[in-house]
Amino acid sequence: MIILYTFISEEKHQSLIDRYVPLFSEDSKRDILKYRRWQDAQLSLLGKVLLQYGLRTFYNITDVETGILPNKKPYLIGQNLHFNISHSKDLVACAIAEYPLGIDLEFNDPEVSYFDFTSQMTSNEIREIYDSEDRAKAFFTCWTRKEAVIKAHGAGMMLSLDSFEVIHDECIIDEEKFFIKKIFIHENYHSYIASSDPEIKNTIPLFKHFEDNIL
Repeated sequence: MIILYTFISEEKHQSLIDRYVPLFSEDSKRDILKYRRWQDAQLSLLGKVLLQYGLRTFYNITDVETGILPNKKPYLIGQNLHFNISHSKDLVACAIAEYPLGIDLEFNDPEVSYFDFTSQMTSNEIREIYDSEDRAKAFFTCWTRKEAVIKAHGAGMMLSLDSFEVIHDECIIDEEKFFIKKIFIHENYHSYIASSDPEIKNTIPLFKHFEDNIL
């Protein structure tokens, strides 16, 4: 598994748009340029750029074609590889592996209160957060793990966060077992990966951070 990540920059925004947008298909261009906020457009762009770089550099795949499954989860057409992209605040990351996976990032926002999300958590999770010495950390840990699982499962908005619990970094959804692993990308962000393949428990991802041009 490889995990590539970078941070967005308003200063570099136009140069990134000019350099990378022409490399993509018309559908991808529309997907990137549909956003009004430069932050959203750049996060979308860099997620795609990281995927292309990772496939080309680590798997020798230069002709990248993606499709959308019925559950709206993107996939690589004709490849025995899987990927998932996540972004939060100024950070975007792309994970690529030989098995289905999900990755989630969450910025450690001190203004976020878990009270605002209790309707999307189980009673056990709420109790665990409340009893924690660091409630903000406990909330983000809970939230990020479950988002990673949802992305690995592929149900998206069809699966509510309060419909399952993560216990000892494992959970079961529709009789399918998922495994969750904490990863470290940046001290200001919580980050987890998840998969139905138990191999993820033993995986040590290769991380690559980009500060300048990627492709």
